[in-house]
Amino acid sequence: MSKSLYETLEVSENATHDEIKKAYRKLARKYHPDVNKDPKAEEKFKEINAAYEVLSDTEKKQQYDQFGDSMFGGQNFHDFARGQGSGVDLDEILRQMFGAGGGFGSSGFSQSGFSNFNGFGNQGFGEPDLDTQAQITIPFDVSVLGGKQHISLNNDSFDIKIPEGIANGQKIRAKGKGKSYQGQRGDLIIKVNVAASPEYERENSTLTKAFDVPLKTALFGGKVEIKTIHKTITLKVPENTKQNQRFRVKELGVLDRKSGVKGDLYLKANIVLPKVDSLDEDLIEVLKEKLPETI
Repeated sequence: MSKSLYETLEVSENATHDEIKKAYRKLARKYHPDVNKDPKAEEKFKEINAAYEVLSDTEKKQQYDQFGDSMFGGQNFHDFARGQGSGVDLDEILRQMFGAGGGFGSSGFSQSGFSNFNGFGNQGFGEPDLDTQAQITIPFDVSVLGGKQHISLNNDSFDIKIPEGIANGQKIRAKGKGKSYQGQRGDLIIKVNVAASPEYERENSTLTKAFDVPLKTALFGGKVEIKTIHKTITLKVPENTKQNQRFRVKELGVLDRKSGVKGDLYLKANIVLPKVDSLDEDLIEVLKEKLPETI
């Protein structure tokens, strides 16, 4: 969220009250029209005073920290100030925007309040955006199966539901967990990052997983038990199975949230060769003699 009032006073958003006051005094001396004869100095001096009007007041500062430059219609403060014209009292405008006592009174974000500010109401001002943006990272298995994720944000702690089949970068909405204003609450918009999996590759609704096959099973066929995300299955492996040969298992992939249909799982064979020193000596001799040297 952009907060250009801090940029106007050349302080960080974490600046203390004393640091803000010190910065204001320094800049005010520098740009005071009696000292600085640059034609632009007076305009800058007005911006500095108006920014300090807000950031030096605890309640007004809290409001600005919550809504940022959305209070100026998304403009930075410099552009906002220039848009009011040279004869406008910026301090007075900000006092009306924030309320004389620091609250959002009748002259806060209502359209009627802005209509008095030299055509303010025609610049797209209205109620502030109360939605809040956040990011979380979830385990790969949770992205496939769905589940719950615990969130702690702004002294609030709650669980959110992760829908089955959510993809990396997609967003979910937590109703009523955003910012508050005059009895209304916005939503929390959460971007979901999915952690990488050491076992699976995902492409849309399709999963791919490697599985180990003993050499004997690869040569002569057999059955291999494989644990998948959804359940444990027994795969029938045919004779002469090759390295990286793929086997399709229907509907053990990821749920396509649009169609409501699960994708497939592809199992990729990794043939595991036995250690020579674990073999019977007679077998070793037979293999040396009988195994072909070319494919």
